[in-house]
Amino acid sequence: MEKVNLMKIKTLLTTTLLCLGLAMTAQAQVISQAYELALSDFSAPATENGGVSFKQCKTCDRQVVRVTSATRYTINGKAVRLEDFRKAVLQSRNGPERDVTVLHHLESDTIESIDVSL
Repeated sequence: MEKVNLMKIKTLLTTTLLCLGLAMTAQAQVISQAYELALSDFSAPATENGGVSFKQCKTCDRQVVRVTSATRYTINGKAVRLEDFRKAVLQSRNGPERDVTVLHHLESDTIESIDVSL
């Protein structure tokens, strides 16, 4: 009889630990934050290791976040080089309002990608 109780305790303990492990891995941890911005609230980086500046809203403070050589630049979903990206952004400043999506990697505090819809 004592052997059965010991097995039940071991099974219960194993099940509890397994459930705790699954619960801990199920907790979502935010790694990146995406911002959807107006082009007028965004400034493209000048160099490959420079920074972008942007405001999340008209009354928000301006943020400056570093870009790296791994940062991806896209225009209408098509990957482009930084130079081409800057040129397109500067040329479209005088046109109708455009959207920019900035993906900010929070842990490294760098920009993963920037996409502009022109």
